[in-house]
Amino acid sequence: MKRKYCILLLLLLLNVSVLFAADVKFTVSVSKTEVGTTEQFEITFAINGNGDRFTPPSFNGFLVVSGPNVSTSMTVINGNASSSLSYSYDLVAVKEGTYTIGAATILVNGKEQSTKPIKIKVVKGQGAQQNNNVQTQQGQTGPNNGVTMHQAGTDISKSLFIRADVDKSRVYLGEQITLTYKLYTRVALVGSEPEKLPDLNGFYSQDIKNPDQNVKWRTEIYKGAKYNVADMKQTILFPEHEGDITIDPISMFFVVRESAGASRDPFDQFFDSYNDVKYKIKSTPVIVHVKPLPRAGKPEGFGGAVGRFSISTGVDKQELKSNEPLNYKIKISGTGNLKLLKPLSPVFPADFEKYDPKTVDTIAEKQNGVSGTRTYTYLLIPRHQGNFTIEPIKFSYFDPSTGKYVILPTKAFPIKVNKGLSENNVTAYSGADKQDVKLLNKDIRYIKTNTDGITKKGEGFYGSGLYYSLLAFGPLLFLGALVYGKWDEKNNSDIVKVKSRKAGKIAAKHLASAQAQLSANNTKAFYENVFKGLYGYLSDKLNIAAADLNREKIATELKVRSLDEVLINELLDTLDLCDMARYAPVSGLSEQQIFDKAKNMINDIENKI
Repeated sequence: MKRKYCILLLLLLLNVSVLFAADVKFTVSVSKTEVGTTEQFEITFAINGNGDRFTPPSFNGFLVVSGPNVSTSMTVINGNASSSLSYSYDLVAVKEGTYTIGAATILVNGKEQSTKPIKIKVVKGQGAQQNNNVQTQQGQTGPNNGVTMHQAGTDISKSLFIRADVDKSRVYLGEQITLTYKLYTRVALVGSEPEKLPDLNGFYSQDIKNPDQNVKWRTEIYKGAKYNVADMKQTILFPEHEGDITIDPISMFFVVRESAGASRDPFDQFFDSYNDVKYKIKSTPVIVHVKPLPRAGKPEGFGGAVGRFSISTGVDKQELKSNEPLNYKIKISGTGNLKLLKPLSPVFPADFEKYDPKTVDTIAEKQNGVSGTRTYTYLLIPRHQGNFTIEPIKFSYFDPSTGKYVILPTKAFPIKVNKGLSENNVTAYSGADKQDVKLLNKDIRYIKTNTDGITKKGEGFYGSGLYYSLLAFGPLLFLGALVYGKWDEKNNSDIVKVKSRKAGKIAAKHLASAQAQLSANNTKAFYENVFKGLYGYLSDKLNIAAADLNREKIATELKVRSLDEVLINELLDTLDLCDMARYAPVSGLSEQQIFDKAKNMINDIENKI
């Protein structure tokens, strides 16, 4: 017995000395070292202790989708407590090539520590499967690193599993669904690592952002057993086509701490050893049955809105002068597929000059769905005086809770336009007497009463050769105007060709607006204007309706017109980048570089098509 106490004391002293001698390590790891373009992956910077003033590297060549996502953990082994801290980022690759992510730094006890650079290979399409390995700053690969992979035949599925849970499995086309990936466990977890996130093909998806980075555990009874449960990921889905759509499983690795054995001797129990075992856990696929929207009762001009909405309209003034600006606003509020709404088409008086609407979203993604407001602001300029009316509009949506369409009308707005200062004033004057002529004698001269200086017939301009030449030129000018009129009418009769010919000018307006937003340091509005400029240009140039415009259609039409594939890929990458930049910050290219690329691509297309 005394011998055991001596051994216990020696081991405790040894454990303390090892604890104080242990070095704090700052490492980097990635979920994949080879990824495809537009494929999302995660990079994690971890420290096995406490640190402050974390400075991430610049992620040149990648878009930062989210991050930094900060997580902390504490582990107690044989009475010894240790803590760890990690910073993770979700990145998306934009263009093929090999990129180096530089070193991150952090202060530990007043001294700066840094990670080693790490290389990422970006290929076109889907990245290669990497045998579930991750690359660390030491350059080693493999999931183990001191962790034992579980033996074949080991069944942990009843103690650790992931469930993909949807709040509705039968929905209408465009109806929102909340997808939650839940982790159920009855074992001690030491770490986790994603292997494959679901693609969610067939859905438009929006992740629910959790401001609290700490995992919240709760207790649930599932199939008669008690589990600790945490929500790993929540996403709102909008089905894009009818029929049965399968939600792909999520696959993850979990490190489970398991006891290597036990003894009845209390001292042996104190020295029980543990094994960290790595398990691959995969959720089961989920099928969602999507019903088409009913044809009966579908309103004319229905734009695909599904949910519950309200609409309001307003003007900032109802009396103004000609050539003064007037703002007309349409505000749609509610819950549903707000971000997928098609632009409305209000009808304005013919004398009103109309500009493209400015769209502002105030939308939040929460557990109960997507809700908020979308506001369209139209800038109108009446050109002439008079009394006008902005006619009401009708907004329709489908309510899945009732299975019926709802039509919401707005009110009309009478607009009084007074004469403006810049309108041409035409004033009639009565005959003036001699005194009036004297006052205006700088412009009007009296008829001369003497004959000095009067030329004879044939000596002046009248009757000269120039006079008869100009007289003959009149009919020729008329014929030329007639021919030009016919040509202009024929040239402008083809609306498709007219839109294609004027596409560059309309795109230039959007780019000019983007340049102004860039000067005002309004990044979000800048990317919106560049995105609209490129999409509007392609819609007009290729004669494709905006609702039917997508990456595949653009690529196909440009290839038919023998456009260089390098230019096509660069155009598609720029469209993707601008689209993502409207919702998340981007890095790698400056706004000025994006603007120059968009401008040069439009010029190249104009020269080649």
